[in-house]
Amino acid sequence: MNDSDPGLEKLLSAAVEAVGGADRPGQRAMASAIERSIDLRRHLIAQAGTGTGKSLAYLVPALKRAVERGTPVVITTATLALQSQIVAKDLPRIVEALGTELGRVPSYSLLKGRGNYVCLHKLEGGYPDDLDPGALFAEASVTGVKHDSERLGAQVQRLREWAQATDTGDRDELDTPVSDRAWRQVSVTGSQCIGTSCPFHDECFAERNRALAREADVVVTNHALYAIDAFDGHGIIPEHDVVIVDEAHEFVDRVTSSVTESLHQGAIRGAVRELRRLGITAIELDDAGVALEEALSPLPDGRVRGELEPRLRDTLTIIRAEAESARDDVKNAGDAAEISTAGARASVRARLAEILNVCDRLLDPHEDDVIYLNHSEALGRTFIDVAPLSVAGLVKHGILDERTAIFTSATLAFNGRFDSAAYSFGLRGEKRAELESDVGASSGEGPREWWSALDVGSPFAYARQGILYVASHLPAPGRDGTSSEMLEHIVELIEASGGGALGLFSSRRAAEEAAEYVRRMTGRTVLLQGEDSNAALAARFRESRDACLFGTRTFWQGIDVAGQACRLVIIDRIPFPRPDDPLASARQERFARLGRNGFYEVAVRSAALSMAQGAGRLIRTETDRGMVAVLDSRLATKSYGSAIRQAIPPLWATREPEVAIAALERLRSELSE
Repeated sequence: MNDSDPGLEKLLSAAVEAVGGADRPGQRAMASAIERSIDLRRHLIAQAGTGTGKSLAYLVPALKRAVERGTPVVITTATLALQSQIVAKDLPRIVEALGTELGRVPSYSLLKGRGNYVCLHKLEGGYPDDLDPGALFAEASVTGVKHDSERLGAQVQRLREWAQATDTGDRDELDTPVSDRAWRQVSVTGSQCIGTSCPFHDECFAERNRALAREADVVVTNHALYAIDAFDGHGIIPEHDVVIVDEAHEFVDRVTSSVTESLHQGAIRGAVRELRRLGITAIELDDAGVALEEALSPLPDGRVRGELEPRLRDTLTIIRAEAESARDDVKNAGDAAEISTAGARASVRARLAEILNVCDRLLDPHEDDVIYLNHSEALGRTFIDVAPLSVAGLVKHGILDERTAIFTSATLAFNGRFDSAAYSFGLRGEKRAELESDVGASSGEGPREWWSALDVGSPFAYARQGILYVASHLPAPGRDGTSSEMLEHIVELIEASGGGALGLFSSRRAAEEAAEYVRRMTGRTVLLQGEDSNAALAARFRESRDACLFGTRTFWQGIDVAGQACRLVIIDRIPFPRPDDPLASARQERFARLGRNGFYEVAVRSAALSMAQGAGRLIRTETDRGMVAVLDSRLATKSYGSAIRQAIPPLWATREPEVAIAALERLRSELSE
């Protein structure tokens, strides 16, 4: 860097001032480490606790790098909330503040998958309808809440009217939500798109978005889209040599979901229906779909161990052969019939390709593939899925070998180390370098041989601001639901705090039982996940100082409520993966084969990181105060409890219920003064 280049410290100070922030040593240390890792072409794992300001810590070196080198930097996140914060709140203020120092105002773009945009060709009838006759009169939930539904036809009509007025075609800009089923009537997937042959290609909302991304200095996207593009080479993400993975604790799960394939009778029926619209009869494929459900329905849920059941294997073989035959028929289909449009053929080819791919994978699985069944009573069908045991190899070869990656989150370390995270990210087998070392960095040799890690901590005084209370006197949770002792203690804690409680439960049933009991015993307002949209519930909780909000895993990391409204976080039990979770059990067995403790490496690590996320809901600013109450005595009594406690922010700890109740009563009294 020559003398005329602006220093990182100066740029960071300008950015902090632009957002009205304060000087944070951890933020400066993280920004410096990121710039250093980028310069040395060395991967970095950076843990930054709540309050560090990690978004600025990576945005400033990312913008600096992009402008100086003339190549984009990609930032990928797990949640829409963080993407919106970065693009709508952080970047607009930061780029203006850095523009003078960098010589120009950097540009940025939010890149989403094609399915997030209205397809103009589909609106004009270029694709077949996805609905059976009469389905437009059916009810469909628009928010995911059980009773929040509207006729499908009304939703589609609203979408068509909105599509005539929108400038972006982006689903997230809808004034009122629609169901996924309604949205599919106006959108297409990437595999269904007919590309440059589309008559609306020049006006396409998705293509316009991609064009903007190709010109941007910083591109913000999501984990799933980033992984799919990296593995399959679709060319959606612009060429880049640096990627910053925020919310990295979710990266492996999101990537795994993106490469998991599923087969069920409904998928086959959909393909048969579209083939019929093209004038192609596929009776044998339809019959094979029926046979698939008949073969799957008697089989138990969970992992398929060993060879596939012979009847199931024979059925999959037939499905594959019939799907391939149908694909040939589509290829040979002419354009004489009006319905035989390019869009219709592309749509059915995409459906058939998915069927063929999953059949191939099920019939000849990779040694690390996990096959499992799931019976859905709600949908009345059985799914057979295949997922990779690990995505480390995919991530290493598709991402890490090509570019420098920065992984960051508030929760990455386990038992004080980053090795487990590095292993899951595909850094396995690579040598870790000390952060202060320049070994092998300047020569350009072996640029992928090193990774480093750091934990910049948090600016919060956790031990003074909050209490970790472990209710060791309660019986260990069992499989029979929430115990009466736990319900009574929840009421005691909430009465002592005067409300302001966020209840994080391990299951929907537990949340519902606790909400019903607290309402009956106290008369307090208890907001329950599923009774309104998550966003509406969070807003009501935030605005009411003494309300309670009870929910499941969504709220363990998906809610940010600072101040008095959230002064008590209740966690009903350690969130271990379910014993019958197919991937978790398979991963545990793999570690056991390597001579390691699979339960500790998989279940305890997963629980520890989830507990860290859940407990992290309490202290969101330097003035927040309150208590995290863990009602699972195993945190105090089991040997693995220390590893889990180490992942939780270092709050002042107690196991005494009298001490916990008294502390909450004092806090309640102070807040009322």
